[in-house]
Amino acid sequence: MRIRLLTFLIGIFSAHYSTAQKTDTTSTLLEEIVINENRLETPFLETARSIEVVDKKQLNTLPVQSLPAVLNYLPGIDVRQRGPMGVQADLSIRGSTFEQTLVLLNGVRLSDPQTGHHMLNLPIGFDNIEEVVVLKGPASRIYGQNAFAGAINIITKIPDKRALYLSGFGGNFGTYNANVALALPSDKYGQFISVSRNASDGYRENTDYFMNNLFYQSELYALGGKFDLQVGYTDREFGANGFYASPAATQQWEAIQTSLASITYENKIDNITIKPRIFWRRNKDQYQFVRGKPEIYENFHTTNVLGAEVHTSIETKAGVTGLGIELRNEDIESTNLGDWNRDNLGIFTEHRLKLGNLSLTPGVYFNWFSDFGWSAFPGLDASYKINKNTRAFANVGRSFRIPTYTDLYYADPANLGNPDLEPEAALSYEAGFKYYRKGWYAQVSYFDRTTENQIDWVKTNEDAPWQPQNFSQQKTNGIEATIELGMAKMLSPNSFIQKINLAYTYLNATLDGRENLISRYVLENLRHQFVGGLNHKIVGNFSHQLQVRYADRVSLEDYWLFDSRLSWQTNSGNIQGYVEATNLFDINYTEVNLIPMPGRWFRLGAKFRIDL
Repeated sequence: MRIRLLTFLIGIFSAHYSTAQKTDTTSTLLEEIVINENRLETPFLETARSIEVVDKKQLNTLPVQSLPAVLNYLPGIDVRQRGPMGVQADLSIRGSTFEQTLVLLNGVRLSDPQTGHHMLNLPIGFDNIEEVVVLKGPASRIYGQNAFAGAINIITKIPDKRALYLSGFGGNFGTYNANVALALPSDKYGQFISVSRNASDGYRENTDYFMNNLFYQSELYALGGKFDLQVGYTDREFGANGFYASPAATQQWEAIQTSLASITYENKIDNITIKPRIFWRRNKDQYQFVRGKPEIYENFHTTNVLGAEVHTSIETKAGVTGLGIELRNEDIESTNLGDWNRDNLGIFTEHRLKLGNLSLTPGVYFNWFSDFGWSAFPGLDASYKINKNTRAFANVGRSFRIPTYTDLYYADPANLGNPDLEPEAALSYEAGFKYYRKGWYAQVSYFDRTTENQIDWVKTNEDAPWQPQNFSQQKTNGIEATIELGMAKMLSPNSFIQKINLAYTYLNATLDGRENLISRYVLENLRHQFVGGLNHKIVGNFSHQLQVRYADRVSLEDYWLFDSRLSWQTNSGNIQGYVEATNLFDINYTEVNLIPMPGRWFRLGAKFRIDL
């Protein structure tokens, strides 16, 4: 029924044409996109990777209000939310566990040594995000530890014009959001500060929440280069009904405060670019098993991560060489896990060269970890330009993940850590084709990952405690296909249908040595995933975005979800209004731990830009 409805809607949209004069605002020309890693820059169409890019124009049209909701529209990405609006969510790339992905903010890693559950505790409001870049596949050669199955870089930007930004929305379940931001750009010194609050009474018992965010960003041109400073803070509290223990544990509660600060300097002298950076991240986590009754069970965890890194690139006739070194200290003070400290040293080297239509980027990351000693993680990216529209690509690499302190030392009546755990390591490869011509883009690829010492929390029976163990081998493979049709570029900027995108991912995962064991995290992956989007004009400055996704998880019932947003804006873009609905058909579904997700959810919002 829902498939027929979607087909019917697409058919109606395709039969209409609008004479509105507003230009396309739904996509950016792919040839203009440059993937900026910490050392090397590569045009999007030349990358030998599966990469997803969501720009500001797309973010402004999607029926979403959080980064996890955006990521769930991307092929191969699985965000398993315990609560809405990014309150608490676990991130998976191509069947990985939530511990096997890395999140960065403007190139600064946000990993937490306590647990990957904190990976998406972002100290920014959703309106701050300028672009999201997702790199799928082994990324340890590029970003180091924990970029096991991929990495996500969230990019913010100081606006080009001096302006005051006001935005907000309200919706079901007492939900509201308010954001105030001030942009003060200039030729030599620019600043941007944003304050936001998102809160709700909750869609069921003990799911109320609030999230307060403060983010400051500045850039200063001095000493022949540019200094970038970012400072962020998020304070969030939420009812955690069934989040971590069994679904019967309805009164759990958690409060988290995350701070981040970094300063980066970039300078280019002739053919050499140097980029030193220092950063600090602090996360404080308070958990109560029964809300308001700490005497029953309560934990406090505080982590501090202090790092310094230097990245350089050298351009020669033989290509571009990237070199880098990082040093990081991770510290935790915990009422449950104890007090621990560990160090990490990483050395990067890679080189990109072109041999006619062939582009190669070999590299290696050498790592020393105070608990486990030295390791090396090599990789190779290769792409071949078949013709002006078609490119074949392949990549191979080794990646790794260090056990978190929760994996090693956590203890309560239902969970018991394992201090004898070894790091996970994987060998991954991918091969595929990309096709691009003005207005549309297509990609198909096959990927394979073999993991050694896979860590999973397991138990022998329902009454036993969960405990992490290393398993000899896990194999994950699959296919991914994407097509994007930009009608506004193929036909006319005034086309009724502006953009259509469709993507499908198939995953197959097996784990050796797990017989007669109950698994908590591994083999919870999506087997079939379909995502689709349709953006079209209505009349004048009105437009509509329809998103659909299908999820067939190996351990849960499959489901279809439809989300919709109707938008309007002035010709100048200074005022925008929208009404949106998520889970349009009020489907009952769960993503993790048998936690029911929200049903149909309406929101009404507006954005204002006041030029100064």
